[in-house]
Amino acid sequence: MKRIAKYRPNTSRRYRSSEAGMTLLELIIACSILMILSTAAMPLVRITIVRSREAELRRDLREMRNAIDHYKDMADTAAFQTEVTSNGYPPDLDTLVKGVVIAGNKRVRFLRRIPVDPMTGQADWGMRSIQDDPDTTSWGGGNVFDVFSKSQGTALDGTKYTEW
Repeated sequence: MKRIAKYRPNTSRRYRSSEAGMTLLELIIACSILMILSTAAMPLVRITIVRSREAELRRDLREMRNAIDHYKDMADTAAFQTEVTSNGYPPDLDTLVKGVVIAGNKRVRFLRRIPVDPMTGQADWGMRSIQDDPDTTSWGGGNVFDVFSKSQGTALDGTKYTEW
């Protein structure tokens, strides 16, 4: 006896097509979860950026202060001539970059360049001379005893950048 096969529609194709993609509801849920996670990460990214700028500011201040101290040490040992009223400190920051001539026509530079203040975006630093008050923001001229940032912002630890 011969059997005749009945026609059955291909049901596996129907199941495969419905499982192949995501439904609109699943897409909405996935997008909302991603939005919640990204909004939670934004403050962390901002804090990380500020923290890296603060670290760069500390590094730049340390570099310039070390250059001022090195200049002062060399002036105290009479490696080069300075003005009597300067107390051995450089007259400005450009002197640290240009350098001074010591014995034998050798030029000694203390900085490669004046760094850019990461808080203001300019290479414009506040300076204090030895005669100025320790917390003044105006430079009396004559010599550079200390440098500070001119940014009026507040650091993450609550201190002003001008006090660093």
